[in-house]
Amino acid sequence: MKFIKRISLFVVVGGLFFLSGSYTMLKLEQFFYPKRYEQQQKMTETKSEKEQIIEAAVDDAPVITADTVYLIEKVNLSDGTVEEKEEAIPVKYIGLDRDSLIKELKEYDKNPALTDLEQGFETIELSGFSKDRVVICKYYRPEKKDEGFYLMVADHFVIVYKEDKKTIYMNTDILLENLSPALQEEIMKGKYMKNEQELYNFLESYSS
Repeated sequence: MKFIKRISLFVVVGGLFFLSGSYTMLKLEQFFYPKRYEQQQKMTETKSEKEQIIEAAVDDAPVITADTVYLIEKVNLSDGTVEEKEEAIPVKYIGLDRDSLIKELKEYDKNPALTDLEQGFETIELSGFSKDRVVICKYYRPEKKDEGFYLMVADHFVIVYKEDKKTIYMNTDILLENLSPALQEEIMKGKYMKNEQELYNFLESYSS
């Protein structure tokens, strides 16, 4: 038993000397080579920070919620005007992230609603995305309506005005007095031409 106790005591004392020596060597290295340990510490801290940022980015990936503001921008490709309107967010979009929403919009682009087609729908795209606000752009190219004209009088000559009756579209060489009394009366009140074809047919008939 005494022999065993002596061995145990020897092991314990040896271990203490080893730990003490190792600790002393570590402190000496830190004292004589401080930059080496500072760099190692910084690398460890940087790695830890990067891992935390990546984890936070994965956990905080924005998705659409019932509280997300849903804006529709209607862009008229014919005149360049933009109309912005806030709408209730479609239920099927709730819970979607950016990529999932883009896929949904691509499907809508292939099969748009009839109401959009009637307005000249061209395409749709995602303009802005966050958990607080989603902006959808819809592009339209409405069919151009035929513009009407008015025949009126200025200095005894027939003048062609645009539909607003203020903007001169064309001056003519048609004298009012050369027209029939009934036609003169119509023009003096403002004779309406529903489109360019009707206007040019009239001009060809009465121009000298």
